[in-house]
Amino acid sequence: MSESQLWDRVDDYFTTHLSPDDAVLDAALRDSEAAGLPSIAVTPSQGKFLQLLAQIQGSRTILEIGTLGGYSTIWLARALPEDGRLISLEYSAKHAEVATRNIARAGLDRIVEVRVGPALESLPKLADENPAPFDLVFIDADKVNNPHYVEWALRLTSAGSLIVLDNVVRSGQVADADSKSPDVLGTRAAIELIGSHPRLSGTAIQTVGSKGYDGFALARVLA
Repeated sequence: MSESQLWDRVDDYFTTHLSPDDAVLDAALRDSEAAGLPSIAVTPSQGKFLQLLAQIQGSRTILEIGTLGGYSTIWLARALPEDGRLISLEYSAKHAEVATRNIARAGLDRIVEVRVGPALESLPKLADENPAPFDLVFIDADKVNNPHYVEWALRLTSAGSLIVLDNVVRSGQVADADSKSPDVLGTRAAIELIGSHPRLSGTAIQTVGSKGYDGFALARVLA
């Protein structure tokens, strides 16, 4: 058995016992695949992890940067109370259309809003609305802009908020100081920003599983 086959087997075991099949979530993945969206959504175990983080936070408001087909959005929104609010920013109108249908099927359209356009254009508009600080920010969009997304997350949160940055390992390339990859450079800049910023306390975790070798960063806003 290869290493990746073993990772898949373990992921399947965890999913079976801790994140069993869910018709709504399964349909979201099927519809995303049918629409030609890339197969880069979080795994069920990762989705459950995000949901638990939001619940541990006691989240009432969540900001997601990068919607894709709405799979992670559904996981996160299910952690919110009836009067909660989740805003998800998606660059692609096609992806947003698929996500909106998936979110409506999940019965979450009353608390979830998907905004279409480049996140770096949507974020200033969102800030102009002077929303209440978000309890949790999940960043899973174009990696080159990761440091900008972390900076905006800081502007839109307050002490005690949690920032989650996905896909930070880049198959190990994040440790390569000579990398010229824009995704690696953006991710390194975000990690170094988290490590040096006086308002943030963070860490990063390497993971393996059905999505291969990757990981995520967590940062708590201190003040």
